[in-house]
Amino acid sequence: MKEDFLHYLWQFKKFDFLHAETTNGEPLQFFQTGTHNQHNSGPDFFNAKLKIGDQTWAGNVEIHLKSSDWYAHHHETDSAYDNVILHVVWEHDVEVCRKDNSPIPTLTLKTLVHKNALRNYRELLGVHQRKWINCEADFPDFPDFEIENWLERLFIERLERKAKDIHRILEDTTKDWEGTLFRLLAKNFGLNVNGDAFLSMARSIPFSKLRKIRKVSQMEALFFGQIGALDKPGNQPYYQQLQQEYRYLKQKLKLSRKGVLPVSYFRLRPQNFPTIRLSQLAVLCSADKRLFYDLIETDDLKKIKARFSVETSPFWKTHYTFEKESRPKRKRLSKNFVDLLVINTIVPLKFCYFKEKGKLDFEKLYSLMRELPAEKNRIVKGFDNLRPGTAEHALDSQALIQLKREYCDKNRCLHCNLGLKLLQKPLN
Repeated sequence: MKEDFLHYLWQFKKFDFLHAETTNGEPLQFFQTGTHNQHNSGPDFFNAKLKIGDQTWAGNVEIHLKSSDWYAHHHETDSAYDNVILHVVWEHDVEVCRKDNSPIPTLTLKTLVHKNALRNYRELLGVHQRKWINCEADFPDFPDFEIENWLERLFIERLERKAKDIHRILEDTTKDWEGTLFRLLAKNFGLNVNGDAFLSMARSIPFSKLRKIRKVSQMEALFFGQIGALDKPGNQPYYQQLQQEYRYLKQKLKLSRKGVLPVSYFRLRPQNFPTIRLSQLAVLCSADKRLFYDLIETDDLKKIKARFSVETSPFWKTHYTFEKESRPKRKRLSKNFVDLLVINTIVPLKFCYFKEKGKLDFEKLYSLMRELPAEKNRIVKGFDNLRPGTAEHALDSQALIQLKREYCDKNRCLHCNLGLKLLQKPLN
């Protein structure tokens, strides 16, 4: 039994409320169960309205598994709980009082909940069962419109989560949207393995100075120099050129490498080597100083993708590292890689930018994401195994990632629209 199940029972009045009474035998009448406090400190439900005996009360409701949890959580010394008008518990094991020692009426739910409601809860959240998701047996049977509506909401939740990271970068760049885009691109060019290292490199170079650089070789010199890739002696002419340019730029721009994380090559395919990705990023950043505005102002996916039609500088056509020459090959950003940049960089940035400007249009974001193919990863494959065709496009795949990580993996079925549907199944 978890406390959030009691929250569910109280919020939706899933108990025999017509026969509810306090532990002292006073009848209860419910006008408003209150507003659920899901994130902030303080009582679990605000602004409830109840009639206890002959007296009508307005105030807050606190919920615990046992009455004694009131004291275990030290609510008796916290003034935030002075306005609690009812203590709702599963088991009543001790009388509780407020800070001023006045007793708090208590409602025990254990004898008021239908046994089949408990059965539905235990079937869904049975800890003895090993499942990929708790509702995997029922997931294929949910109506399409319920899945689609919930996935749209989950997609927005995921954007909100990403927005928190973007706003932290915005604060660090003093609201420089172009500089924020540069840092986001750097992080996502590094993918999971080198994302943090690339971001630390981008953070070490003030964008106000970077925007003045036009030559690709100078941009590469900065990137490679800041990650320490130019520290060793070398005989290769281009390597020596980058070393010379970096020494000059480091002194001119007064750069520090403090806080820059090391990059990794471990288990990376050659096309994802830090050298290749940083060269592509350098070409992109040096090509056009209107990159941010061009990406923000258009909703045309073809135009957005065209801005990422870049490849490495000439040296990297015959190299993956500085040390060894390889067979000539043009190293362009792949279609899948560009799709990921749009999903993880451009769409979240548009969301933040237009929300701050008061011009957010969800339908445009939905439309853009629905033009992109669904991502291929373990989570999307797992849902597709349960319900083929669940992820038709990138909006779906992003929403499914949010569903799995923030709900399924954390057993938050009582906060999930689909989980709530199962709890509300007709009782036999």
